[in-house]
Amino acid sequence: MREFVFLIKGECHTGVSPEEYQKQAAKFAAWIYGLIQNGHLVNSRPLGANGRRVTANNITDGPFIESKQDIGGYFLIRAKDLDEATLIAKGCPALESGGIVEVRAVDEEKVSRLREKLGPGFK
Repeated sequence: MREFVFLIKGECHTGVSPEEYQKQAAKFAAWIYGLIQNGHLVNSRPLGANGRRVTANNITDGPFIESKQDIGGYFLIRAKDLDEATLIAKGCPALESGGIVEVRAVDEEKVSRLREKLGPGFK
C-alpha cells in the first residue's frame, strides 16, 4: 500500500443554511467513516480560513476562504495505487458542491532519504 494526500480545494460551507450544513457534515462523516472502516485513512484535518502565505518577498495575512482554489483540508490515505486513490477521491462529498480533490502520491523515495539524514525522529 502506498500513501496519497487528498487536498480538498474550494469546498466551502459559507452561505448555506444550518440544515444544509448539517447534511453536508453528515455526508463527510459517512465518507470518513468508510475510509476508516476500509483501512484507507491515515490522518485528516480541516484547515481554518485564517493564516499566512509566505514568499521570499512577502507575507500576506488571510483569511483565504474567499478563493475557490484555497485548500480547505487534507486527507492522508493508503491505497494500492493512483487508480484506487482516485476512485476513493471520487466519493468525496466536496465534489457535490463544486469542490476539487487533488490526489498526490507521497514521494516515498524522498521520505526514505530524509529518514536517513534526519534519523528516527522524522516520521
